[in-house]
Amino acid sequence: MSSRKSKSNSLIHAEYISQVQRILRERFCHQSSHSNLFGVQVQYKHLIELLKRTAFHGESNSVLIIGPRGSGKTMLINHALKELMEIEDMSENVLQVHLNGLLQTNDKIALKEITRQLNLENVVGDRVFGSFAENLSFILEALKKGDRSSSCPVIFILDEFDLFAHHRNQTLLYNLFDISQSAQTPVAVIGLTCRLDILELLEKRVKSRFSHRQIHLMNSFGFPQYLKIFKEQLSLPAEFPDKLFADKWNENVQCLSEDTSVREVLQKHFNVSKNLRSLHMLLMLALSHITTSHPFVTAADLMEAHQLCSMDSKANIVHGLSVLEICLIIAMKHLNDIYEEEPFNFQMVYNEFQKFVQRKAHSVYNFEKPVVMKAFEHLQQLELIRPMERTSVNAQREYQLMKLLLDNTQIMNALQKYPNCPTDVRQWATSSLSWL
Repeated sequence: MSSRKSKSNSLIHAEYISQVQRILRERFCHQSSHSNLFGVQVQYKHLIELLKRTAFHGESNSVLIIGPRGSGKTMLINHALKELMEIEDMSENVLQVHLNGLLQTNDKIALKEITRQLNLENVVGDRVFGSFAENLSFILEALKKGDRSSSCPVIFILDEFDLFAHHRNQTLLYNLFDISQSAQTPVAVIGLTCRLDILELLEKRVKSRFSHRQIHLMNSFGFPQYLKIFKEQLSLPAEFPDKLFADKWNENVQCLSEDTSVREVLQKHFNVSKNLRSLHMLLMLALSHITTSHPFVTAADLMEAHQLCSMDSKANIVHGLSVLEICLIIAMKHLNDIYEEEPFNFQMVYNEFQKFVQRKAHSVYNFEKPVVMKAFEHLQQLELIRPMERTSVNAQREYQLMKLLLDNTQIMNALQKYPNCPTDVRQWATSSLSWL
């Protein structure tokens, strides 16, 4: 009887663990509009007022939201739209069009997408238009219910706004801003970009029709606020089915935030990037350790997750190289030290390797030159070395100038972790240049 009871308890426990993972993964991966906004309340107030003026009073507006990647531009606009749609009668009366510069690579595709999102394929049909402006104005005309005052407001959200500026003649931007300036259908044009020089990319006629409103997001919070975000992001909501488990989980999160080793990890992470996306990545990796036998996140999980996040990809590639390729990298390192970061060619590296082989003939196998050449080319394919200039057809490969893309610290750290590295090779890497 007791074994049956314990089995049912473990099943309930497993169910709660999977619910925790589902709730938190959704929070970390899907920038949901239910999560809190951090340090952007002023910008949010500005944006929501602007959208309400378009929705309620039929006032056309344009604004650019500028900030680095991961600063919360999309989350800000999603929050504002969610609040707007929750107002009575708004969800039926306001239309949204979401465009992305990576997907809508030219104005023709963008126009098709606008037609699709506004459900006007049947209205447009096979009609032929003289110009882009005529086509766009016809689409917006189709949304009018009667007169101008009762037209349906349209909110255009242009993600990767700077890519739309590279379209031919910037026709889409010109027409959208032109409509927002004239007394036609009320539209709000919201551009999201990470380029500070975005206005320099706009043509004179487009710039003159833009309102020059800009909202900047710069992740201006300090470490205490970052710690608070960490707690909020990892905590379970009050509506979690098992209150007792949720309380235990949240208590554990509180203890983690006070732990000195966790604070050190978070401080390092914060110093590298205030970006909340990188914090979500750290928490996601820590969350993946959660099982029924290990139901709570520990400091060790976070430390391991931080190591994975801050891992050097170039040094990881070195771990998978052959001993010959390691020897060539060490030869390049010595050449860099001798000639003070001057570029080198294969022949110089080969001569350096031969010197080493002659000194250690008893322990290091001497490879044929074509084999060494093949190893050298493999390093180039892995992008650990790169040519200084474009390869010409007639140029001899042995004399093409190269540059090493690893620094000494990366090489030494990789050698420390390299499995079964010959002692002579390791000593050669650490040796001074006195034997030259």
